[in-house]
This record gives sequence, C-alpha cells and structure tokens, in this order.
Amino acid sequence: MTTAASTNSDDQLRRALEAIRQLKARLAEREATSHEPIAIIGLGVRFPGEVTTPQKLWELLQSGRDATSEVPPARWNAAALYDSDPEADGKIMTRRGGFVRDVDQFDPQHFGLAPAEAPHLDPQHRLLLETAWESLENAAIAPDRLARSDAGVFVGISSSDYAQRLFSRGADQIDPYVGSGNAHSVAAGRIAYTLGLQGPALAVDTACSSSLVATHLACQSLRQRECSLALTGGVNLQLSPLISINHSRARMLSPDGRCKAFGDAADGFGRADGCGIVVLKRLSDAERDGDRILAVIRGSATNQDGRTSGLTVPNGLAQQAVIRAALAQAQLTPADIDYVEAHGTGTALGDPIEAHAL
Repeated sequence: MTTAASTNSDDQLRRALEAIRQLKARLAEREATSHEPIAIIGLGVRFPGEVTTPQKLWELLQSGRDATSEVPPARWNAAALYDSDPEADGKIMTRRGGFVRDVDQFDPQHFGLAPAEAPHLDPQHRLLLETAWESLENAAIAPDRLARSDAGVFVGISSSDYAQRLFSRGADQIDPYVGSGNAHSVAAGRIAYTLGLQGPALAVDTACSSSLVATHLACQSLRQRECSLALTGGVNLQLSPLISINHSRARMLSPDGRCKAFGDAADGFGRADGCGIVVLKRLSDAERDGDRILAVIRGSATNQDGRTSGLTVPNGLAQQAVIRAALAQAQLTPADIDYVEAHGTGTALGDPIEAHAL
C-alpha cells in the first residue's frame, strides 16, 4: 500500500509539473506574440511634388526640394480668398500648400465601378483604391489573389470636402451613390469589397494622427491573428477652402504655407494633400514567405492628452507616457533609438512641449 501510494503521488507530481511546463510555454508564446514585430512589405504613395511612386518619394527627400505650390485654380480662387490678416472674414492668410495633381483623373472600370457611380465617389476614396492596388503590386502580391482571404483594411481619413460640394448642389441632386461615395466607413469598405477581403475593415478619424492610429490598430489586429495581411494608411485632399478659412481664423496656418517645426521661424503649419498605403505582415510570416521587407514596426502605442489649458494644446506628460508605452511594446530602450520624426505643430506653443517630452 505504501509503495502504491508513493507511485500515485509521484505520477500526480509529474502531471502537475508537466501542466506547469505547458502553461509556461503557452504564456511565453502569448508574450512573444503580443510583441511580434510587423514587417512592411509594400508601399503605394501619392504626395505633392509629383510623387507617385516610392522611388520618387525617396528622390524628393534626398533632394530636399520644396513640394509646396500656389493653390491650383481648380481647387479655389486663391487670389480672391487671400488676406494676410487672419481676422479677415471668409479669407485665408496663405496662397500656398501641398497639392497632388490630377485628382480628377480616375479609371472607374479598372475597379468595377459603373460610369454613373464614379462622379459621386470622393477623390479621397479614388486615391485609396489606386494606392492600395499599387502597394500590393509593390509587394509583389497580385491583388486579385486576395479574394476571400482574411486580409484587413485600416484607413485614416478625416475631411469631407467633396461631400460638402455635392450636398451644396441641392436636395434634388442627391442620388443613390452620394452616400456610399462619401462615407468614411466606405473608404475602407470599398477597398475590401473591390479586392474581396474578409478581414477587419475600418476608417479612423483622430485628426493629424489618423494614419498612425490606423497603423497601430492594424498591428494589433495582426498580432491577435484577426488578419494575416493588412493594408493601412491614410488620405487627405483639400477640395474646398472652408477648412483653410477656419484654420486661418484660428491662426494655425503658416503665411508661406510651410511648416518650420522646432525652428525659430515656426509660425504655423502648411496644409497638404497626400495618400499613402503600406502592406503589413507579421515578420515571421514575411520571412517564411520570402517577402521583400522594407522596414519593421517593433512597437506602437496610443493615448490622449486629457485636460490641458486648451483643446489644441498638447500635454507633455501624456506624450512622455505614450513614448514610454511604445518603447515597452517594442521591447526597446531610449538608447536604442537613433532617429525621431515628430509631429511638430510648427508653433511656439506646441513645439517646445513636444521637444521637452522627448
């Protein structure tokens, strides 16, 4: 009896130790998964300065060329709306900004859109479709091969200039395509629909940080195995002067249309068009599939300023907290960081707060 009891006790101990070992292995696997690096394997772009490919973007950065310009006449009459006094009603204190050319040019048939539907499609949606397609081509992925996959779409989008134009024509001009052609949710949903993607598809509006937050959510979704590939990025087009009038009255705009962040000459920011989409995969999957890896996202984090001295005033302590959180997620220390690209409000108020937080 004693021998049998001892053997039984030993078996129980071995089973308990094996269970502990398995639990530790699962915890280690889950911990590794929650910090898994994310690979960028493709890129599509549309930026001011004739930037329509990643190579042209790199050439622009290398040359240091100014990509701003006078407001194109097709956008609005800059001369008629200009006034150097930010207090002037209905005026804009700058004639310049960053503009993408040919935003009225689009091939609807390539994306299966009916001719009657295309004119009511926000050009921001059009750019997203084009750059999403090009980002997959850049990643050497045939877009039509993703149908019925769990690939996700995460899009940063904030402005509704085109919808304002369409709705200003009067209620009798509203047709079946205006709503779906201009809803932010459909900006992401249309990419998923066009490519047949069945993973998460969502639009994010957090103002200036929309694209970054969309990318943060895409990384989380990949790590949680909600999707195996993600298209993420954002878009902005200045199709109406109304937001610029508002920003001018709020004294946010730089008179010369250029942002001089962290400089003595900082006097506001310059508004610009742009669209960029990156293709993301878990690093282990990208390495397994032999993908060309352009860069790796080690970690990201989000938070909010909370209450400050004003709605648009940043909170230095909150910025410190989110930087620490991103480093912790990336499992890096400040000493590991070689280069920082900051938001840079281009103002005497915001710039010092951001710099001191860093």
